[in-house]
Amino acid sequence: MTPAEAAAAIRPRVEGDREQEILDAALEVLADVGYDRLTMDAVAQRAKASKATLYRRWNSKAKLVVDALARTKAIPAVPDTGDLRTDLISAFCGMGGLTDHDTTATLGAVVTAVSTDPEFAHEFREQVVAPKARVSRIVFERALARGDLRPDIDLEIITPALAGIVLHRVFILGEQPDTALIERAIDQIILPAVRPQV
Repeated sequence: MTPAEAAAAIRPRVEGDREQEILDAALEVLADVGYDRLTMDAVAQRAKASKATLYRRWNSKAKLVVDALARTKAIPAVPDTGDLRTDLISAFCGMGGLTDHDTTATLGAVVTAVSTDPEFAHEFREQVVAPKARVSRIVFERALARGDLRPDIDLEIITPALAGIVLHRVFILGEQPDTALIERAIDQIILPAVRPQV
């Protein structure tokens, strides 16, 4: 081990404000060039830090980017109004939801990496997607417990359906989602599919 490597090894981990500056820089580079072209060098330069500083805290760009996404993208609170429609609108609209332009833009910047970079895909699904999916799952589980859903409903299929509908319109049709789109999808597709048969 060289003297420089030994000195780096005993320096404290990056934390606090400096850590947040690096995470912010990672998101800026991600927005500028996308995940595939993002490099640790570029993030270090944007954050005015050394690459060694980054590697002391994150051993790959996948871990750095996912950490940045997980810490700065708000996870919607689990709404509990007693009404499935209202809960879904609350969960999917607003900051961190599907009507938040930053959320969909960030997803667009990493969507190819999910299919081409197994390390990134695993970290992204665990730290970014899973917490948001849990919110949706809880909303539907509560509705099922209240008797608002058909008893034979397949929660594995219906829970991600609203996000799938909206993201199809974003990435395939080129639309920017708004509250009206979320409401149309809920009223015309989700609720008719889940309500008990009369």
